[in-house]
Amino acid sequence: MEDKKVLPITVKDVSPHEFVKFYSAHLKRSGKIELPPWTDIVKTGKHKELAPYDPDWYYIRAASMARKIYLRGGLGVGAFKRIYGGSQRNGSRPPHFCKSSGAIARHILQQLQNVNIVDVDASGGRRITSSGQRDLDQVAGRIVNGGGAA
Repeated sequence: MEDKKVLPITVKDVSPHEFVKFYSAHLKRSGKIELPPWTDIVKTGKHKELAPYDPDWYYIRAASMARKIYLRGGLGVGAFKRIYGGSQRNGSRPPHFCKSSGAIARHILQQLQNVNIVDVDASGGRRITSSGQRDLDQVAGRIVNGGGAA
């Protein structure tokens, strides 16, 4: 009988969409991240016309940002402004790229830092902490092993 080596499941092994969905639910359930009072009225960028329809958009954005820092450390507020930016429509004039809100990115990074998922990197930006990496990998393992519940 052969001993098969079981490799641990990481965030890279699961679908990004599934991971963000389950990790945002995990963040909401844990109650460690508190919603600011302005989440229901704020636009996510100046290129947007309305606030997000999904009431859990803040948790989804936090999960997405944690995943991006996990995969590629050293990302800061400016990088996330570019990542979540989009096309600003200018009526009859041509559209142009527009960055997203820096206040939202900064607030989420501070919240993730308070719950010890990310930390300030010495070379700039943020990096994932060892406890944050373990937390994200546990959620990824739950997705692979049985639907992500619990």
